[in-house]
Amino acid sequence: MDLVQLLYFVRVAELGSFTRAAAALGVAQPALSRQVRLLEVELRHTLLRRTGRGAVTTAAGALLLEHGRGILHQVDRARDELAQMRGGLAGRVAIGLPPSVARALTVQLSRAFQAQLPDARLAVSEGLSTGLLESLVAGRLDVAVLYNAAATPDVEITPLGREELLLVQPAAAPPGGHADSADGTAPTAHATLAELSQLPLVIPSRPNAIRMHVEGALAQAGLSPTVAMEVDGIPSILELVAGGAGCAVLSRQTVLSAQRPEAFRLRRIQAEGGAGLQIALFTAVSARRPATRTQLALLELLRTLVAEEAATRQKLQF
Repeated sequence: MDLVQLLYFVRVAELGSFTRAAAALGVAQPALSRQVRLLEVELRHTLLRRTGRGAVTTAAGALLLEHGRGILHQVDRARDELAQMRGGLAGRVAIGLPPSVARALTVQLSRAFQAQLPDARLAVSEGLSTGLLESLVAGRLDVAVLYNAAATPDVEITPLGREELLLVQPAAAPPGGHADSADGTAPTAHATLAELSQLPLVIPSRPNAIRMHVEGALAQAGLSPTVAMEVDGIPSILELVAGGAGCAVLSRQTVLSAQRPEAFRLRRIQAEGGAGLQIALFTAVSARRPATRTQLALLELLRTLVAEEAATRQKLQF
């Protein structure tokens, strides 16, 4: 399989157009089309179907796109590792973060990475833990931050920290008769697991890690959640909560990053033993591919930023 042909196909599939892909790659469109066609002939599959609006992948094309991204990423990684043998920390590192972690750390991480590793490139993806894990195993990511991760033959994990999950309610709704907070984003009186189980939740669908963690905590207390809606997008969840459709269980940083954080009231969820409801965070890397020096530097930088963030949160404890 020719890597140039694979690159051309991936760009067309990602951009949905031969014209846009040719412009992005800096090649003539007829040459691009010819190379993609040669790839189809070699694989004996139609990979792209032309439409009035551009090009879409067939079933075979979607499968090749999934593998192709990983292959091209590994080729780039090989080039980067060979370049590093000449000295210095360089190359491209792809990291995947859950939405709440991405909101809290992406800007800080990108700036610190650029300052400390000026010859390297950082690519940040945002997604759910299940999708990030799949991308890590497939080779599309070098590092992932995952909730409640478990080691496997393909993945090595290291504890990174813990994130507290809070009950998010609309600011206009009094929390069970407790006094209002002066700041809608400042957590107020505790909510018990029993109370949480009775509230209508706007919550992601399974196997979302936070959903599974909340259900697990309730199950340990002999309870189950009252699910009002299953919604997988955090902006949509927050909009529904602000509109009075129900409550949510999210991190404080997720709410602070909303367009109108003052529209919400946060309450600590009192779990077993009286502690707040927390979910574990882990870094994950491939067990099949040794980490580069640049990736190790990124991991150390990430640990430092998470520790600083945790110290800041500790000062804001309520």
